[in-house]
Amino acid sequence: MKKLFPQNTLSKSALAYICSIALATMLCIGSLSCNSGYTPKPKGYFKINFPEKKYKLFNQPGYPYTFEYPVYANVVKDSVFFGEATENPWWININFPQFNGRVYVSYKEIGKNKLDKLVNDAFTLTNKHSAKAYSIDDSLFVTPNNIHGVFFKVGGDVATANQFFLTDSVHHFLRGALYFDATPNEDSLAIVNRFLLEDVKHLIQTFHWK
Repeated sequence: MKKLFPQNTLSKSALAYICSIALATMLCIGSLSCNSGYTPKPKGYFKINFPEKKYKLFNQPGYPYTFEYPVYANVVKDSVFFGEATENPWWININFPQFNGRVYVSYKEIGKNKLDKLVNDAFTLTNKHSAKAYSIDDSLFVTPNNIHGVFFKVGGDVATANQFFLTDSVHHFLRGALYFDATPNEDSLAIVNRFLLEDVKHLIQTFHWK
């Protein structure tokens, strides 16, 4: 029977020549691919179209405070805190549906609660993020409406980067924290955090006790 591939049909010199041609071809292809003009695209995020800044007044009957909040947000009464009823009926959530964000607002009366404990609790709640935070900055402030408080700026992949509390040191104590319904990622949330931070600051600047 005739063999399809007869042995010893190529000399050693011919085999060496073929191997050298194949190697040269591979090197040439590799060189062309390495010198191509391709540049990897940097990591990016979806473009977000932000609404125009406009505000309206929150001034509901019976509530011990008023403030201005964005027209693209809505205020909802909060009646449950970690599965239990809130201490009083003046706890609210300021929802930002477009951004899956929310400012949780809790209110407590001084007298029923000691001021130093309320302040310590606010610092403790902020410091709970220290495991993932690379910085926690707190700053005292007084608004033109004579509202005193502390603002917390937390850096890192944390659940809330912006928190604050307001008090008159005699009757009222209010705490707020901006959260997002998303996996904490400082880079991806940065632009939305900056946008809503302006609204949080506007809330504080327009805040009044009744």
